[in-house]
Amino acid sequence: MIHKFGKNTALLVIDAQKGINDLQHWGGANGRRNNPGAEAKIQALLDGFRSSEATVAFTVHDSRQKVSPLKLGTPGGEFLEGISPCSGELVIRKDVNSGFVGTNLEIELRRRSISRVVTVGYFTNFCVESSVRMAANMGYDSYLVPDACATSNRIGFDGIDYDPDVVHNLAVASLNGEFATALSVDDTLHLRHRDSQELSRRQANE
Repeated sequence: MIHKFGKNTALLVIDAQKGINDLQHWGGANGRRNNPGAEAKIQALLDGFRSSEATVAFTVHDSRQKVSPLKLGTPGGEFLEGISPCSGELVIRKDVNSGFVGTNLEIELRRRSISRVVTVGYFTNFCVESSVRMAANMGYDSYLVPDACATSNRIGFDGIDYDPDVVHNLAVASLNGEFATALSVDDTLHLRHRDSQELSRRQANE
């Protein structure tokens, strides 16, 4: 079973910024993204967590790379429409992939007695994956909601154009059962209110 997400659980939204949709930057001339419904799923989760006054944290990426569309102070650095922090919610600036490296995210979560983290956002195989892996390594009870994540296609070193659904699904497969338990949006919202006897926690290396 999985116990309900109480006051010790935070929703972590990774890099919900307009620059994620500069798809030629991320995927080349034929750049494209999967899961166009991710924004609506994140909004539903935000509504659910906020309704019970749970901890909500956002990371914003301020890239070290001059050509990156994810830079604060530029249009690409702005939050996606409808996905932005409310007053009092954590906003963590980062300049590397993981939300826990070079930031005060862990300190702020520990101050709030957070021991469980539900992660969503962009890109599944970059900053989401890096943050989920580190959350597990740091001892958090870690959850991932794939339907509330998305990524772009990737061009391999061999020139192969890997479809964004393939990139996304392989990242989720690598995380689920090792670094996190993957959940649907509906199951995540259900767990805001009650335990689930039907679901199984699948995090390893503990």
